[in-house]
Amino acid sequence: MMQDFVRTATYHRAILQNHIDFRDKVVLDVGCGSGILSFFAVQAGARRVYAVEASSVAQYAEMLVKNNHLSDKIIVLPGKIEEISLPETVDVIISEPMGYMLFNERMLESYLHSKKWLKANGMMFPTFSDIHLAPFSDDQLYMEHYSRANFWNQQCFYGVNLSSLRGAAVDEYFRQPIVDTFDIRILMARSVKYTVNFMDAEEADLHRVEIPFVFQMTQSGLIHGLAFWFDVAFVGSVVTVWLSTAPTEPLTHWYQVRCLLQTPLFAKEGETLSGKVLFVANKRQSYDIQIAALVNQTGFRSGNILDLKNPFFRFA
Repeated sequence: MMQDFVRTATYHRAILQNHIDFRDKVVLDVGCGSGILSFFAVQAGARRVYAVEASSVAQYAEMLVKNNHLSDKIIVLPGKIEEISLPETVDVIISEPMGYMLFNERMLESYLHSKKWLKANGMMFPTFSDIHLAPFSDDQLYMEHYSRANFWNQQCFYGVNLSSLRGAAVDEYFRQPIVDTFDIRILMARSVKYTVNFMDAEEADLHRVEIPFVFQMTQSGLIHGLAFWFDVAFVGSVVTVWLSTAPTEPLTHWYQVRCLLQTPLFAKEGETLSGKVLFVANKRQSYDIQIAALVNQTGFRSGNILDLKNPFFRFA
């Protein structure tokens, strides 16, 4: 992820351009990984940084800190933010907690949990996030997903008839959110956004996230599903810096995500598509996604249930 130029350069710009918020301050880096954000905080003048990392990567962060002669500034703490203890409260929390479709991996909950160490007037980088969704039309993608199940059409696979499993295979493939990028011309309406304010939100708020939508269709055609992307904002005292994963912006390692409807819906320009997307947290560090959609003028309905833990990486 360090090699994701857009991601790394945007964090660097957000922290360095708001150096006034870091100068002589105590900073907490949640899920620090290699510690790159901790280094940025020191470059901006931080007095001390607590870099918390639950995985074995913590040992490599410690190596980088020592090799860069910053052991007096950056203190690497191996462990989960929910379990470690800090010797003091902090002025700023920094983290890169976003996953595919914003919510995957459920790192956002750890980011929110870390606020127990934040001073009353403290700051969070990033500060809030907008997740965007819009209906799309893509015949090729829809047919690709069906054709992936054609293997199970075989009636004599080494003497075994597989065809009874084709229906189950189709269902399983359609449960996979699709991680890739696309031409914005496939979008059939202006996007709807849902905001998560990290300063105000609590962990429990992310256990069940319901996003209602009403789209005014800007073109006629088949709606094959909903496309998702997100933006995050770093609101500093000097400037607000945005990191966007929109299809109109330079590509990041988050790409965009598309969720197919089980049955496409036809809608005409000017008609409305309404419904909701429900994210329900599961014990696999991810979410089950339920989509329900209705073309109001015709009464036609469709939907799907997807497993965000098991996406299909179409870009590879």
